[in-house]
Amino acid sequence: MNDNISAFDSKEYDMQIKRTLPYYDEIYQQVVDLVKTCNPNALNWLDVGCGTGKMAEIAFKNIEVEKFTFCDCSFKMLEIAKERFTYPNTEFILCDIQEISYFNEYNVITAIQVNHYLQREERKKAVQSCYQSLKENGIFISFENFAPFSDFGEKIYLNRWEEYQKKQGRTSLETNNHINRYNRDYFPITITEHLELFNNCGFRAAEILWVSNMQVGIWGIK
Repeated sequence: MNDNISAFDSKEYDMQIKRTLPYYDEIYQQVVDLVKTCNPNALNWLDVGCGTGKMAEIAFKNIEVEKFTFCDCSFKMLEIAKERFTYPNTEFILCDIQEISYFNEYNVITAIQVNHYLQREERKKAVQSCYQSLKENGIFISFENFAPFSDFGEKIYLNRWEEYQKKQGRTSLETNNHINRYNRDYFPITITEHLELFNNCGFRAAEILWVSNMQVGIWGIK
């Protein structure tokens, strides 16, 4: 059994996720580029589902961060992040995204590959929690697996994803097990539903940042 809700144990997460998720490093660069465009000043940043700290690694290299809060529901993931980042302007919170209780505190909140593990009502609660934690004009950026619009599209996308993983050296059993997690261990929604959710939670603007394979980046401004 894994020590977190992702497909991989925390000790092997960073190695395995790159073999599984196309453009994994590019996803984080896209986030940083958008943040720099929207708000180039010193930032209070909350990363929900922080894992081992990949978002922080990229953020600290590219942006002036006044405070960075690491948040994850996995104790093991959070411990790895604590070992990696010993800066004085960091904070570590063991918490589920639905339980975030800040108000008007952060300029940026990110959730990378987090919310697709939630059911629809849970997902709505999670996005609402992030919305209320943002300052006015703050930005929320979420990257998730998404659901295609048709059964045919779903089949094509999943086959393509399976082939990508095989090219990265994963076995047929590993790739098959991962593909079978779709709608069993995580519950994607369409890109249209993503945008509607952001609008319904109060964001005055909701846009698409990035789409590739079965991953989408959505951002909203409070």
